[in-house]
Amino acid sequence: MALKVFVTGYVGGTAFAYIYNAHKDNEYTLLVRNEARAQVVKEKYPTVKFVYGGLDDVDIIEQAASEADVVVHTADSSDHVPSATAIIKGLQKGHTAEKPGYWLHLSGTGILTWYDLVNGREGQAPLPEQKYHDINDIERIQNLDDRAPHRDVDKIVIAANSDAVKIAILCPPLIYGKGSGPGNTETIQIPTLVDMTLREGFAPVVGDGKNEWDYVHIDDLGDLFVKLFDATQDPSKNTNPEIFGPNGYFYSPYGTLNFEKIAERVAEEIKKQGYLADVPIKHVSFAEQTKLKGYHPVAETLGHNSKGVAERASKYLGWAPKQPISVEDDVAEVVSQRAKRLGL
Repeated sequence: MALKVFVTGYVGGTAFAYIYNAHKDNEYTLLVRNEARAQVVKEKYPTVKFVYGGLDDVDIIEQAASEADVVVHTADSSDHVPSATAIIKGLQKGHTAEKPGYWLHLSGTGILTWYDLVNGREGQAPLPEQKYHDINDIERIQNLDDRAPHRDVDKIVIAANSDAVKIAILCPPLIYGKGSGPGNTETIQIPTLVDMTLREGFAPVVGDGKNEWDYVHIDDLGDLFVKLFDATQDPSKNTNPEIFGPNGYFYSPYGTLNFEKIAERVAEEIKKQGYLADVPIKHVSFAEQTKLKGYHPVAETLGHNSKGVAERASKYLGWAPKQPISVEDDVAEVVSQRAKRLGL
């Protein structure tokens, strides 16, 4: 019997592409804003269905969630409270302990930047206590400071877990690479850094530039979505509290990058491709960064630390990142794309 799957979001474009390609016989419903956006998706996936609306259209989201066996929520999922609440209501309305609904929720390891954020640290090296292991430190993760980014929504998702509603939270770090869904295929952090550099003529580095973020290629994240999706229908896994439930936090880092080094890589590639003759590195404060051309609020993360250790996905799902291209090699493509978009 075909599963009914409700999907939202850009990363959902890649998540959906991976899940769809693995299970083309399922009944898929996608949340899109309007028919024009739906048409782009329809051309690639002619059998999918659509519901039209935004994340504040809670009645639409609730109804779609109530009809779905699995909800894959990635559209501003880490920070949008009304849509998360609507999904809970829908899953609770449409499922029972005998036939539970599954919720694959996208959060992010931006939540791990909380210490730097609360303590006003800018571009400083990570402290040992800022590293979180997704199995050994699960109690620390479940009880993170309430001032942490995404924390309010994560708490809502965790509280929703019950015999009728089974939850899992995916927490990717910095995502790089080109998405495989229709429409927008770009990630955020590195393109934002490239934008600011191209527009300002220098590569901004927050503070001392010693902070670090973990990273993962978007295709590896798509593969993790598939493995977690498959687990919803595997009796040996879908009752395992280490996969679905409050313990089901899945980190997915492949490696670690330093933002001064990635800024240097951006500057080098811009010069190599001939867009600017000289691209110096300039150290700035968070306040100064907000005034730069091309700034996006996500750029605040460029000055904080996010350090996670992933074992849960490999231990319980057999996931292992393959990293199709390195994060450094991805910079070259991002520079080319963003320069063309800016008309350079």
